[in-house]
Amino acid sequence: MKDHKLSTILALSITVASVSLYANRVDATNTLPDAKAGECYAKVIVPAKFETKTEKILVTEPSVKISITPAKYGWKEEKVLVKEASKKLTPIPAVYKSVEEKVLVKPAQKGWFTSLKAYVPVSPELLDAAKAKGVDIDNTPAGVCYKEYFKPAVYKNEKEQYVAKEASDTIKIVPAEYKWVEKKILVKEASKKIVPVPATYSYIEEKILVEPEKTVWKKGSGLVEKVDNTTGEIMCLVKVPAVYKTVKKRVVKTPATTKVVEIPAVYKTIKVKKLVKDAEVIKNTTPESYKSITKVVKVKDPEFEWHKVGQKVAGLKYSGNQICLVATPAKYKTIVKRVVKTPASVKEEIIPAVYKTIKVKAIISDAKVNKTEIPAKYKTITKREKTSDERLEWRRVLCQTNMDKLTIQKIQRALKKAGFYQDGPIDGIVGSATLRAIDGFQIDQGLPRGGITYKTLQALGVEL
Repeated sequence: MKDHKLSTILALSITVASVSLYANRVDATNTLPDAKAGECYAKVIVPAKFETKTEKILVTEPSVKISITPAKYGWKEEKVLVKEASKKLTPIPAVYKSVEEKVLVKPAQKGWFTSLKAYVPVSPELLDAAKAKGVDIDNTPAGVCYKEYFKPAVYKNEKEQYVAKEASDTIKIVPAEYKWVEKKILVKEASKKIVPVPATYSYIEEKILVEPEKTVWKKGSGLVEKVDNTTGEIMCLVKVPAVYKTVKKRVVKTPATTKVVEIPAVYKTIKVKKLVKDAEVIKNTTPESYKSITKVVKVKDPEFEWHKVGQKVAGLKYSGNQICLVATPAKYKTIVKRVVKTPASVKEEIIPAVYKTIKVKAIISDAKVNKTEIPAKYKTITKREKTSDERLEWRRVLCQTNMDKLTIQKIQRALKKAGFYQDGPIDGIVGSATLRAIDGFQIDQGLPRGGITYKTLQALGVEL
């Protein structure tokens, strides 16, 4: 009687569960399985399968960070012309020297004179006459005298000029003329400054699907809550909406860039001496200067007739002079003469240009734009994706023929151990608490629901 009641309860429980679970489903299992005698099958819900996946989503787009390496400047020295090169002319006066010069004032002579001491010459004509008179003029030795009858020669003093000082030049230098002028010089070259313009960003919100929409069976309440007052809870198929997660993303509104600022050149005004007029040379010539010297110049030859001293001369008027053949040396006068040793000249001296060294700020290296790629940022989210829908299948279950009280007790103990049958008694009766525990265990393990399947028994570790 008790076994009959147990099998009836079990059958009703399975039937009620099947009716509740299969509501609103399309049953594609039109054919019963090829079962053996003593085996029981029931339509069970094979739950949908889900797979948990992780997905990287973009939360910040890649961008570029721009930094500027400023231009490098260095001080360099630059020579600036402040006074142009010119010439300095220095007069070098002539250098004179005094020289002594012997001037012939009376030439050396060997001739006939009035006496050995008085050098009064006689004319060649008279000598020829004397010779004609028998005087051996050519072979008469010096010191031999003859009496002279003559008309004396006529002389006069004549002044002769000589150069006492040669002509020379005096040189005067007119110095160069300068004037001060202002001059602009470059002290810092023009350059460019690169200024970074940072990127601008905006934020957008994006809904990410975390778990798709699904349907689950839940306990329900309605007109009929129980069957035979013990088992048969009502189950309703409920739609669970998809789950979304709102992610805030930073996106580039305007990319980073740069702008170029022109930095003008810097100049400095300095005063510079500019050549207006070159130096000049003014040359003055000093003429020669002369001095006079007196010379005795014969104007008229004397008329002579000579007789050797000691001879008597008849018919001639003796002049009272005696002439002698005398060799007289030439007479010289020493004069001091100023002559140019080195002529006047101009010493030309190059005055170099004057430079001033100033410091100038010059560009060593231009400013550079450095671009650093900022990678995109991602966030990993977890999604559950359905890999197969729930379906109805015929599965082998416990039934009256293969289930007894001992088996039910094994199932209750296994459910209690698994934590799904805490308050229920181990009485070997399939009641509502037992069925709830089985359903909860099947949901937790992802097992087909709708009956006590053999897969459930294997999961519980219950051996028949």
